[in-house]
Amino acid sequence: MSASRIASITYAEGFVAEEPATEQARLRGAELGAAPIGTGGGSTLRLLAAAVGARHVVEIGAGGGSSGLWLLGGMPADGVLTTIEIEPEHARAARQAYTAAGVPAQRTRVITGAAVDVLPRMNDASYDLVHVDADKAGYPDYVEHAIRLLRPGGLLAMDNMLWHDKVADPASRDETTVLLRDLGKQIRDDERLVSALLPVGDGLLTAVKR
Repeated sequence: MSASRIASITYAEGFVAEEPATEQARLRGAELGAAPIGTGGGSTLRLLAAAVGARHVVEIGAGGGSSGLWLLGGMPADGVLTTIEIEPEHARAARQAYTAAGVPAQRTRVITGAAVDVLPRMNDASYDLVHVDADKAGYPDYVEHAIRLLRPGGLLAMDNMLWHDKVADPASRDETTVLLRDLGKQIRDDERLVSALLPVGDGLLTAVKR
């Protein structure tokens, strides 16, 4: 890759600046080992939430609250974000991040628990956007739940779908890379969805439910 191309990617990734509360949440998430979404991916989430007028959003994986703040930034003032997080400390960090950013309490709910246990209790076709950024082994199950939860025209967004540049490399055959590579192709070929893989951050796969 040329130096100018690398410079362009770096410029694009930092094109939209983080709010101080979002930066603090991202740094806190990194300290906790949550691998929060970067600025490029986060600003894209905000754009997508605004584009679909997302009033009801689910995110799987809190990332310390940074992804939630990006999503809330694109949602209307009456939008409600539901965050599902299995790690209690990460869930607490998300709650603290939302409070520090001045988000009204009624606009967020943080559920501490395993997504595989929480998602089946959520209503079909009731959500405008589902964001997935959690344990990679669970991604296939989360996708099926997301498709069920989304209304027609709703949007699925999945982070880490280039997985540290390994997915595009046929020689990379570790378990996680193969899982994400195969899942991406399944989503691409799923007739229920219209999809695109965006090369922002670590790869943001987006899909609209028909």
